[in-house]
Amino acid sequence: MNPTPFPSAPHADAERVVPLHRLAHGRTGDKGNRSNISVIAWHADLWPLLVEQVTEEAVAALFAHRRPSRVTRHLLPRLQAMNFVLDDVLDGGVNDALNLDSHGKALSYLLLDLPVRVPAALCGHLAGPPTD
Repeated sequence: MNPTPFPSAPHADAERVVPLHRLAHGRTGDKGNRSNISVIAWHADLWPLLVEQVTEEAVAALFAHRRPSRVTRHLLPRLQAMNFVLDDVLDGGVNDALNLDSHGKALSYLLLDLPVRVPAALCGHLAGPPTD
């Protein structure tokens, strides 16, 4: 196992592990103590990877330190998008929390760092500069 969080593939036919932001962008909002994070694929061919790997379980594990009481994923296949609703992750909500960084965009940036395995055949659809 390679200890590097986002290793580059040693062979052209191998899969790569990259942060989610290379496959998708995000939008977020919050209401009360609930965060709402959307993930939208950069390319339709990347959608199946998102559905397979960006699961409720993966997101709950990523946000375990925020102790969500529930993580719900809603799939929007025609848009190649998904929406996550994370309950009880905002320190009581914007008006009650002392930590403003726990709201809004800060949480979407955390999600967009989630490592995703990408087959070499789909790497041409990744956003951003190559990491090789």
